[in-house]
Amino acid sequence: MGAVVMNGQGHVLHFGGQVVKNVAGYDVSRLLAGSLGTLGMILQVSVKVLPKPVAEITLKFEMSDTDAVRKLNEWGGHPLPITGSAWRDHTLALRLGGAEAAVKSARTALGGEVVDAVEADRFWCGLREQSDPFFAVLPPKSALWRLSLPSIAEPMHLPGPHLMEWGGAQRWWITDADAQTVRISAKQAGGHATIFRSGSSYDRNAGVFTPLPAPMMKIHRGLKSAFDPARIFNRGRLYPDF
Repeated sequence: MGAVVMNGQGHVLHFGGQVVKNVAGYDVSRLLAGSLGTLGMILQVSVKVLPKPVAEITLKFEMSDTDAVRKLNEWGGHPLPITGSAWRDHTLALRLGGAEAAVKSARTALGGEVVDAVEADRFWCGLREQSDPFFAVLPPKSALWRLSLPSIAEPMHLPGPHLMEWGGAQRWWITDADAQTVRISAKQAGGHATIFRSGSSYDRNAGVFTPLPAPMMKIHRGLKSAFDPARIFNRGRLYPDF
């Protein structure tokens, strides 16, 4: 919600605050979160946290990725206490969290198989920390791609294993397809693709991030110039121009 940052000229700047209402500079605080340190050195942050749910269970369902996308969007239109979702290897995992009555009611309505609590915690932690077996092996000629797509986007036809999170809005793909093929597929689906990690023999010349159109790059250059005119912080971290 707020941040204190030192810019490239050594000035300490304050943006946002400790409450959301009537906070000046709130948008700048969010901007810093995705800048990967290219705009300044973050000195302090204010974040909003939520209490841990009173009750929490994980359900699993056997289904294809196409059916998972359809189901997740269908469930998203109902007042269900869904706090997490992930699909891989023909299995959809759905985490429910909230008041005990709400979780129990959703469990009855959705069906599925209840996952052991310890196993569920291990699974969600594995996704968050990328220690899940899906992320364990990266062939030398492949890359781990992070695709940000509309949740309603149909599964794409790329070689290699994939995993879906965030109701279908975030998808991970381990593939040896070249960067242009992956990015064209993501664009056609209404999103974009980023190389998260690459194997030792994968072609990295295409860059980590999807190239920005000229008008958007002009805005990025303007922000970089305003915060860090001497180009001191994280040179080349996002784009070569930075």
